[in-house]
Amino acid sequence: MSVRDNVISAFDFLRHRRRAYQLAFGSPAGNEVLADLVKFCRGIETCVVPGDHDRTLILEGRREVFLRLTDHLHLTSEQLYALHAGRNIQIKPEGDDDAA
Repeated sequence: MSVRDNVISAFDFLRHRRRAYQLAFGSPAGNEVLADLVKFCRGIETCVVPGDHDRTLILEGRREVFLRLTDHLHLTSEQLYALHAGRNIQIKPEGDDDAA
């Protein structure tokens, strides 16, 4: 398999997985689950527990899973591929379109 074939295969895999995440979490029930996970996984708050290194690591693991979910829900397939390949990604600010 050529490098090009590997890239196409990886991109297709990520596009399919992104769609699966969107289907699973894009419904009202999926949004309810995400609302629970943002709290449980400390999606928008610090994971650091002063004086408790082990607890901090456990909470950071939860947060890593939550960030993976939100990446697949909010990033494009191209951005996911760039992350998968270890490259930097560009995220346009909301409301920023090329039509200006």
